[in-house]
Amino acid sequence: MREFREWGHKLTDWVADYLESPERYPVLPAVRPNEIVHSLPRTGPVKGESMEQIFADFEKLVLPGITHWNHPDFLAYFANTSSPPAILAEFLAAALNANGILWKTSPAVTELEVATLGWLLDWFDLPRQWFGMILDTASTATLHALAAARVAAAPETRDEGAPRNLIVYCSNQAHSSVEKGAMALGFGREQVRKIESDKAFRMRTDKLASAIALDRKHGLQPCCVVATVGTTSTTSIDPVPEIANIARREMLWLHVDAAYAGSAALVPELRWILDGADQADSFVFNPHKWLMIPVDCSLLYCARPDALRNAFSLVPEYLRTQDEGLNLMDYAIPLGRRFRALKLWFVLRYYGREGLAESIRDQVKMAAELRARIERDARFEICAPSPLSVVCFRLKGPDEPNRRLLEAVNATRRFFISHTVLNGRYVLRIAIGNAGTTRDTLDRLWRLIEELTVPSQC
Repeated sequence: MREFREWGHKLTDWVADYLESPERYPVLPAVRPNEIVHSLPRTGPVKGESMEQIFADFEKLVLPGITHWNHPDFLAYFANTSSPPAILAEFLAAALNANGILWKTSPAVTELEVATLGWLLDWFDLPRQWFGMILDTASTATLHALAAARVAAAPETRDEGAPRNLIVYCSNQAHSSVEKGAMALGFGREQVRKIESDKAFRMRTDKLASAIALDRKHGLQPCCVVATVGTTSTTSIDPVPEIANIARREMLWLHVDAAYAGSAALVPELRWILDGADQADSFVFNPHKWLMIPVDCSLLYCARPDALRNAFSLVPEYLRTQDEGLNLMDYAIPLGRRFRALKLWFVLRYYGREGLAESIRDQVKMAAELRARIERDARFEICAPSPLSVVCFRLKGPDEPNRRLLEAVNATRRFFISHTVLNGRYVLRIAIGNAGTTRDTLDRLWRLIEELTVPSQC
C-alpha cells in the first residue's frame, strides 16, 4: 500500500497538470500505423517491473500515440469532456470493482443507476415511469431497442432471426448503428428503409408514410421507425412529433436516437429538440458526448420494458435469487455491469442542472458566432443548418481543395477537425463540445484556416 499511496499522489498530480495545461500536447499524434506495436516487446515480462519503469514507458511510448479527445482544440466528430469529478468517480469505481450482474451482487450499482436516470427524466421533462439503464454506447442501445421492437412485432421469433418481412425505417442521415444493429439481429440490409431527407437533412414524413403504405401493399410488416435528434453529419433534428403520429397510427415501435443532441434539452430554450420524444417506445442519449462524462456512458430508456425483458431474459440456475431487487441483466445482452452510474452521479451533483445547461448554452452560442464569421467570408459556404454546436462548411468550388484544407489543418497537429459528405459534396465540420474550448480557440483555428486558404496553397 505504501507504493500505491505514493503513485496515487503522483498520478493525481500528473492528471491535474494534464487537465490544467493540455496545450502542452499536440491534439493529433505523429505516429504511423504499427509504430507503437513495434516499439513494445513481443512478449510480456516474466517478472514484475517497477512502477517507475512502467510509467516512464507510458510517457515515452503510449502518450505520443494518443489523440487527445480531452483537449480544447479537439473539434472533430463530437468533441467532449472528461471532467475532474467524473475522473475521481472512475478512480473509486475501479477501487470498488463492483459488478452489478444482479441486484444482490451490488445493490448500490443498480439503485444508483435507477436514481440518477430518474433525475434526468425529470430534467428533460420526459415520462418519469420510463425504465432506464446504462449501456456502453448508443450503438449498443439502438441494437437493444431494435431487438425489443422485433420481439414486440413478432413475439414468436425471440429465439430466431428476424422474419424476412419485418421492416425498419430511418432517415438517410441516421447513424450507421441503426443498419448495423438491424444486421446483427438478423434483418437483411434490404429490410432497412432509408427515408429521404429534406433540404435541412431532416426525415421527410411524407416519404415515410409512402414507404410504409407501399410495404404493406406488398405484404411486408413495418416494425420500427428510428427518429434522430442531432444527426452525426449535420446535427439535424427529425420532426419527431410528426413521426410519432405516424408510428402510433401504423402501430410501429418508435426509437428516438438523441445520442449527441439529447443533452442540449437541459437548456430551457433548447428543450424543443425533444418535442414528441415523450411518445417514444425507446430513447437513447449519451452523457459521454456533452455532459462531461468520460467514455463510456449511454442511457437507454424504454416505455415498454417488458419487450426488452422478453427479448433478453435468460436466467441460469446459478443466477437465481429469492430477493425482489431489479436485475438489469434481464433487460440487456451484458451480464457484467460496471459501476458507470457513479461518475454520472458525481457529475450531476457537482455541476447541477444549471451548470451543465450553461456550459452547453455557451458552446451553442460559440458555434453560432463561428457560423456568422464563416458566412462573412466570400470564399466559403455554409452547407447545413447549425441548430446546436456543429458547423458544416466548405470552400466554394470542387472537393479537392477542401480535402487539402482538412489535411493541412490536421497536419499542424494543433487542431483536429473532421468531414462529411452532403449532397455529394465534401464538407468540413467543426464540432464544439469540450468545456475548455473558448472563443480564443476558435479565433486561432480560423486564423489558421485563413492562412491555409491563400490561392497558392489551395
